[in-house]
Amino acid sequence: MIYLELLIGFLRVGLFSFGGAYAAIPLIREIVLSYDWIDDEMLSDMIAVSESTPGPIMVNLATYIGSSQGGFLGALIATTAVILPAFIVVILIMIALKKLIEKPFMKSIFQSIAPCITGIILATGFYMLLRYCFGNIGAFSFDWIALLLTVILAVLYFGSKKIMKRGVSPIILICISAVVSVLVYGWN
Repeated sequence: MIYLELLIGFLRVGLFSFGGAYAAIPLIREIVLSYDWIDDEMLSDMIAVSESTPGPIMVNLATYIGSSQGGFLGALIATTAVILPAFIVVILIMIALKKLIEKPFMKSIFQSIAPCITGIILATGFYMLLRYCFGNIGAFSFDWIALLLTVILAVLYFGSKKIMKRGVSPIILICISAVVSVLVYGWN
């Protein structure tokens, strides 16, 4: 019976939550409390944990609650139920777009979106560089190590593009920066 309740409860969350995870929290709270899976205080704690772990909040909550109520199978059912509606909608949209994607007006839309996305990514990177090299706004402090690490990673990426004709994988750069950051900042 618990598996059916998990399926129905989290299918409702997946179907009727619009506006992202934070907009879905009241619906999740209503469903979780109505089935008495966990109490309100535990749910608040799990929301905090879900925010700090990788992955979408709804998926993290569904996985945890499903696991706590029905073990591995419960986690699988709850997680699948919460993502299934969005998955189906995306598949249907892709089927509809597949016919449109070859049209000249769609090609021009996608070509005009690419520079916008590049600009957003660069702006975010620049903001993070300023934030972590210069510290908090109002409390000016310059972090030479953060700037040096950024320069080293940029040289590694663009240098490898020149030498190997392709850049180092972003995953490798993230791993390198994580290890170096732990070594440099881990002992401060």
